[in-house]
Amino acid sequence: MIDLAVACLLLSLPMMTIFMFVGVQNVPRTVGVLQPMLLMLLLALSRIAIRYALVDILHVVRQRGGSRVAVYGAGKAGRQLGFAIQHDGNASLICYIDDDESLDGHRIDGVPIHSTNDIGDLIENSRLNEILLALPSIPRSRRLEIVEELQAHSVKVRALPSMANIMDGKVSIRDLREVQVEELLGRDPVPPDEELLSSAITGKVVMVSGAGGSIGSELCRQIAARHPRQLILIEHSEHALYTIHMELKERFAKNGETEITPELANISEAVVAARMMERYRPQTVFHAAAYKHVPLVEANPISGLKNNIFGTYHCCIEAEKVGASRFILVSTDKAVRPTNVMGASKRICELILQARAIGRSDTVFSMVRFGNVLGSSGSVVPRFRAQIEEGGPVTLTHRDVTRFFMTIPEAAQLVMQAGAMAEGGDVFVLDMGQPIRIFDLACSMIQLSGRTLRSEDNPDGDIAIEEIGLRPGEKMYEELLLGDNPLPTQHSRIMRAEEVMLDWPELSKILATLGRALDVGDLEAAMAVVQRAVPDYAHSLPANVSIPEKNHRTAAG
Repeated sequence: MIDLAVACLLLSLPMMTIFMFVGVQNVPRTVGVLQPMLLMLLLALSRIAIRYALVDILHVVRQRGGSRVAVYGAGKAGRQLGFAIQHDGNASLICYIDDDESLDGHRIDGVPIHSTNDIGDLIENSRLNEILLALPSIPRSRRLEIVEELQAHSVKVRALPSMANIMDGKVSIRDLREVQVEELLGRDPVPPDEELLSSAITGKVVMVSGAGGSIGSELCRQIAARHPRQLILIEHSEHALYTIHMELKERFAKNGETEITPELANISEAVVAARMMERYRPQTVFHAAAYKHVPLVEANPISGLKNNIFGTYHCCIEAEKVGASRFILVSTDKAVRPTNVMGASKRICELILQARAIGRSDTVFSMVRFGNVLGSSGSVVPRFRAQIEEGGPVTLTHRDVTRFFMTIPEAAQLVMQAGAMAEGGDVFVLDMGQPIRIFDLACSMIQLSGRTLRSEDNPDGDIAIEEIGLRPGEKMYEELLLGDNPLPTQHSRIMRAEEVMLDWPELSKILATLGRALDVGDLEAAMAVVQRAVPDYAHSLPANVSIPEKNHRTAAG
């Protein structure tokens, strides 16, 4: 319309000059003014009519039977998303929803804006199928509040990515994704301290064992981004090692600052650990290699104990021999008052590092303990998502089971920061907020997928939740601390635990006895030794297994 007005104005200038000042016989002077005005009117009306016929009417026809959506957020990202939806043709944009009550009743390109006060009636009256969250920069706590409010209604929820991903000013409906479970944690991510992240990495030789695992691979990404001189990837799985090595080569090797070296090796073997440490002489070691799946380790305790405990032992001793500055163990909340073999093995791993630390070693040993990692292999979230996509049922062990959760990047950053803060023998834990009930997590995932929960109150629902009973060695709830008085650190969300520990002479005897029992496959003897090392290990042992007396002392963890 502006272009037409400018063109008609330029046309009117010579016509006004001719008709009003020069004059044309038998033609009124006002034609010089009226003709451009009438031309502008006719051109505008014709374009409006054609646009309405070809765009609006055909758009409505295409949208019949399509999804009826609302965009939550009337800001820049919301307006761009709304524009993309209107021109996509596969969905009908019914309205915008915004927290700002002053926008209620306004319109964007003819689409009304509603406040959140009547969101329930709005969803029902407008027959909305889906709500798209265009709120890329709000805190996670506020996002959780919005999602919880929408969960009360049978509407699918999808969201735009973070603001960093749409800084180019373009928003497409292809950018929409399912609401990620990490957005339901109820707390914002733990902010990293960049100085801590880089202090033990930049310009150094860094080794990561278990480099292809969920935590190990994210550790490698975070480490490579902070420019170590050399990054050594130790991994027993060929496919996992190939995957992370190729990713790191494509992303980081081109800068020439970091040499990335893959090693296909089983670091739990003494000769392999010695060879790796002697060959590369790392300055910082992150030990993430372990068997972690509770039911599998419970069914294969000899393999689990040997891999986890002696893998840590050999790496720890050999790293100390070559003068590594820092050795950081990735531990778990299952090591606290363990009820399964995996948790008990990780607690012994912690004891090994603590015992070496009090022996005046030049290597600073520390360990990082955290809860469940969202999206890691074997976690409940991918399994729940697959079960929902298949139409259910969603299976969980018990409706009252609770767990602490954190994201994979948070876990990796915690490990790196804690390793930089360590003074020797430290057990670091994260302030992870309140634990999440797994049943509530399953309900949220079902509702956010646009489906309804089938229950006694709603027998016509889409997906049911079934309880299958606790697995062997599984707890109803997890803990992060053995003691009650965690000490603060220079990071506001990381604490230092104060726990019991063993002297190295005593622990080395326990490890020697355990090693002999595992080598001959004597499970009963091995479990008795584990119980001796971890007295609070709550596990049923055969009646003929005697439990040696404990001899622990307390020290700052």
